[in-house]
Amino acid sequence: MDAVALAVALGAVQGVTLERDSPLGELTTYRIGGTAALTVSIDHVEALIEVGRILSEADTSVVVLGRGSNVLVADTGFDGVVLRLVADFEAVSIPTVGAAELVEVSAGSAAPLPVVARRTAAAGLGGFEWAVGVPGTIGGAVRMNAGGHGSDMAASISGATILTLGGSPRWVGVDGVGFGFRSSGIAADDVVLDATLVLRPREVERSEAEIDEIVRWRREHQPGGQNCGSVFVNPVPGEISAGALIDTLGLRGCRDGTASVSDKHANFILSEPGGAASDVVRLMARVRAEVLERTGHDLRSEVRLLGFDAEVAEAAGARPATPAGH
Repeated sequence: MDAVALAVALGAVQGVTLERDSPLGELTTYRIGGTAALTVSIDHVEALIEVGRILSEADTSVVVLGRGSNVLVADTGFDGVVLRLVADFEAVSIPTVGAAELVEVSAGSAAPLPVVARRTAAAGLGGFEWAVGVPGTIGGAVRMNAGGHGSDMAASISGATILTLGGSPRWVGVDGVGFGFRSSGIAADDVVLDATLVLRPREVERSEAEIDEIVRWRREHQPGGQNCGSVFVNPVPGEISAGALIDTLGLRGCRDGTASVSDKHANFILSEPGGAASDVVRLMARVRAEVLERTGHDLRSEVRLLGFDAEVAEAAGARPATPAGH
């Protein structure tokens, strides 16, 4: 199926909106990079199932983009299909909190983590406050086992609904997700549709105070501006942090063109407005190489690279775009 035929087939699906050669970098927190050949916005699960069937028969790269908080788009753009889950996928269902010890909350793949954290706290449920400082979506958080402030998705959910492109939705319990540190066993052609959080009743004031403290801490210790959050995964979780390694080598403030290592937190790489994605990825590779040479730790990046060559991604320690990745 050629590009024109693919666009025609996708455009015929009810609940789908198509955009060709639309800005993609602007949809990420880096706010740099080129366009996507085809962006497909999908507003309900039946439409996604049909889109998945069409794409499973097409020879093209496919990625799912949430809030773009761990994504860097090449300056030349991404010559593939970008799926954006909207509308029904943003839904959050919070039951009335009663006397039960545990309460299940359903959160759609496109629901922003900070929104879910604040809404559950306001409803008198605790256990998801940590997510207020993570600028991603439920789907992306499940795929990468996002976490912070002493918890993560593996500790917060009972399972998730997953769709393999070309197949049907299925429920996967938490033990079947294959969670690791900032990783999961979710396959490249799987799309997370929603997740079920397991929370406990808690006083609203206590949860909101914890959220306020997390927000204060992040503002104090992490930079603003154009970045994707932490760039590298801690090589020894709980013992050796990537930021500390980079800082020890004196790399704060290190620059490559329009990209620089943050003076505030050494595991953040910033881009100037209108900057080049190529500068960011070169600086990632330079930092990784220096850490490996001088400490022996081979850093793995949390960043997904869209439109970059595999060799560039490998040098940066990052994951190139693969089908249906968040």
